[in-house]
Amino acid sequence: MPVAKEQIRQIISENNLNSVTDVYALLRESFKDILQELMETELDATLGYEKNCKGDLQTDNKRNGHSSKNLKSQYGEFQIDVPRDRNGEFEPKLIPKYQRDISGIEEKVISLYVRGMSTRGIHDQLNDLYGIGLPAEMVSKITDKVLTQAKEWPSRPLNPVYPFVFIDCIHYKVREDGRILSCAAYVALGVTTGGYKEILGITVGANETSKFWLGMLNDLHNRGVKDVLFFCVDRMPGFKETIQAVFPKAQIQRCVIHMLRNPFKYVGYKDLKKFASGFKAVYNAPNETAALSELENIKEEWGRKYPYAISSLENNWEDVSSFSQFPGNIRRIMYTTNIIESLNRQYRKATKTKSVFPSGTSLEKMLYLASQNVTKK
Repeated sequence: MPVAKEQIRQIISENNLNSVTDVYALLRESFKDILQELMETELDATLGYEKNCKGDLQTDNKRNGHSSKNLKSQYGEFQIDVPRDRNGEFEPKLIPKYQRDISGIEEKVISLYVRGMSTRGIHDQLNDLYGIGLPAEMVSKITDKVLTQAKEWPSRPLNPVYPFVFIDCIHYKVREDGRILSCAAYVALGVTTGGYKEILGITVGANETSKFWLGMLNDLHNRGVKDVLFFCVDRMPGFKETIQAVFPKAQIQRCVIHMLRNPFKYVGYKDLKKFASGFKAVYNAPNETAALSELENIKEEWGRKYPYAISSLENNWEDVSSFSQFPGNIRRIMYTTNIIESLNRQYRKATKTKSVFPSGTSLEKMLYLASQNVTKK
């Protein structure tokens, strides 16, 4: 129930509030007093009568003093007096026995952690904002509580069909047996038949190889994915054969932007803008026949001057021609891997404070928490 303006003015007048600090101090004291009164009311309900108002009620149970309890809250730490009854029947619902933290501190810790703040930084932030002195070791223990979910999440069942699956890698440094090793986080992002993005899996392993990708694709298949219409990928030797070994009917679309970077290396700077403009006509063509015709026009115009650029385009044509079968709204989804690179930026943002992860498990925990945060959006 909102407080009336007249009541607010009276509170300001009676408590001489002149600053935000004064307001916060009042809220802190009021919060404590309200909790105290609510617990007294809970005991009244348990006993069946208010204090000093037993009347003719027949009961052998009655109040039996208080026990002090230190609480952590969003208003800092304070002491509250928990009422007791003689028969020990009173079980507080508002603040259950053994609970000493009512601040939702675990959610705050995880939220700060997934945004890339270090355990020491979280300790300082909680102390500055809430006056809660939470050791850095405790911050680590709180985030470790999600490890069970983090291990279950990669095994959850998936949809049988995904029209598009984007796959990519992010590289990290991990400490193992006293050595700092380079490892890769293999990320698969799917687009459902309803048009929603879904993080299908993240697997931490050795540096990017087709063998490891084969294992991850088999894992997707074992979790229920029976068919993928299009895989959208960056370039990697043997990638096409790896995908077709698990999903033989899937078409593979290489990122057009990544593919263009190679031929553009052979084009002089003064001609680059005009060359790129000519290639736009290729991937904006209404169908593959028209696209090949535009490619032939580029070859006639630039073939003598930049033969390596043209041969690079021709050699990679099969990897970028799939999207020519579809209208523009579908092409916008599949012609580039921007959709998964945007996700990777979120992962990098969450992990930017970690130059080296103490273990592969800590990296998996961080990526899982970041995934849950991204999924909310």
